[in-house]
Amino acid sequence: MPNPARFFLIAFFSFFSLFLFSQEKAGEEAMTKKQLAFSTKHTIRSNGKPLHFTAIADEIVLKNDEHKIIASVFSFSYLKKNQNNEVRPVVFIFNGGPGSSSIWLHLSSIAPWKVKLTPEINSSNLPPFGLEENTDCLLDVADLVFIDPVGTGFSRIISPGTPQDFYGVDQDAESMAQFIEKWLIKNNRWNSPKFLIGESYGSQRVSVLPRALMGGVLYSGVMRGITLNGIIMLGTTLESPLKKRTSDEKAERAVALLPTLAKTAWYYNKTDKTLYSYDEFQKEVIAFAKKDYFNALLLDNQQKLSATEKSVIIEKLCAYTGLSGDFFSSTLEIAPNLFADSLLSKEKLQIGLYDTRYNLPLAHSGNDPVADDPAMGQYVPGFTAAFRELLVSKLNIDIQDPYKTIDWKNVSFQWQWPRKETKEGPDFTDDLNVVLRRTPNLKVFIAAGSYDLSTPSGYAKNTVEKANFPAGRVIFKEYESGHMLYLGDTGKLFSDDLRSFILSSSK
Repeated sequence: MPNPARFFLIAFFSFFSLFLFSQEKAGEEAMTKKQLAFSTKHTIRSNGKPLHFTAIADEIVLKNDEHKIIASVFSFSYLKKNQNNEVRPVVFIFNGGPGSSSIWLHLSSIAPWKVKLTPEINSSNLPPFGLEENTDCLLDVADLVFIDPVGTGFSRIISPGTPQDFYGVDQDAESMAQFIEKWLIKNNRWNSPKFLIGESYGSQRVSVLPRALMGGVLYSGVMRGITLNGIIMLGTTLESPLKKRTSDEKAERAVALLPTLAKTAWYYNKTDKTLYSYDEFQKEVIAFAKKDYFNALLLDNQQKLSATEKSVIIEKLCAYTGLSGDFFSSTLEIAPNLFADSLLSKEKLQIGLYDTRYNLPLAHSGNDPVADDPAMGQYVPGFTAAFRELLVSKLNIDIQDPYKTIDWKNVSFQWQWPRKETKEGPDFTDDLNVVLRRTPNLKVFIAAGSYDLSTPSGYAKNTVEKANFPAGRVIFKEYESGHMLYLGDTGKLFSDDLRSFILSSSK
């Protein structure tokens, strides 16, 4: 005879399990129904012609291996009205941090609208600020997708997701690969030529991300099979922060930094311009840096540099950088932050690390590396206000939550830099070399600003020269600008160069 109690327990647990399953499914369905999505149609002039496009601001959910929703990634897609969209190039765009939204590139010379700063150098950080149509927008050659990684912008973690799932080099790459894969499925863009743009930490992200997009046994554990036509980097830094540098490598970095310091000194009339033209000055500085300065740094580190030899080197450094001899009393190396404090000390001014053409009073700095930087502290308010205007007046987005421009506390400070165990070394150039080998026609474009001391152009160039990239596959170009080289007069030059790169790499 059947046991009534046992029958009751079986029935109860069967019902309870079904209830939990239905609740979980209902929760996922509710989340899906609540997904944010905004769509608007626009017309602007780009590259001299009218351009009709749709702007879609929406979120895509990410799931874990148990198919539970663990995050929502918000993005802004600008899609040109075209008869053959499925083969039109598409560019996925990131900023850096880690912990930064895509606001900076979203309001740059490549986007449909850009921030208007007045004047463009040493702009005011008080309202009113401006937003203007961008006639150099890249929409004439490619669709644009501006992505806010998890924890930035409107993107967020959803329980049972945790920060450990996303806030790390490999975790970030995996989440962005999942987002791009879902975006391609949603928009049927598998046959589109594909590009990545990354600024600052974004340059590291777009070095690792292609491996997650392809997938495989060792790295992702899944096969996605997504390849790229081109990778674009700016404000590039491809060295791991975990890397321990040798004395030779430290000397190489000092050598690589000197041209940026000299250009800044020239900009502020701290060098003798009667002796040579700008180009002659730069050639002389580079020649001195690579030979005499490098050798002196090595000898000084070994305590083998004589007082006479050291005096000659210091005299040259003073002439090229505008610094006084006292600056070099303890070392021949020039730390960027000390240079920023010292170059205009007689004028009682501090120059910006993100753009040395910006300056503020030296006194009463709060010493915040971003808020008190003479460049970032000046143009961040303009970007923030212009972006809110974009959301409301152009994209009709009604989200009352704050847009997380940069989150250091919850994202950047929690970042997990150690990598998965692979054969590759600590630098992101190793990841890039793997991808260049896998895709023989892939090209890389690296852009740098002459007045950038946060990610100096010389550091990027030095890293590229040592990386043994395949010949002719990596393009390096320097612009007379700062970290955000898409601002000001160089913005058009940068957009034009990217336009040519995208067109040539899409064939």
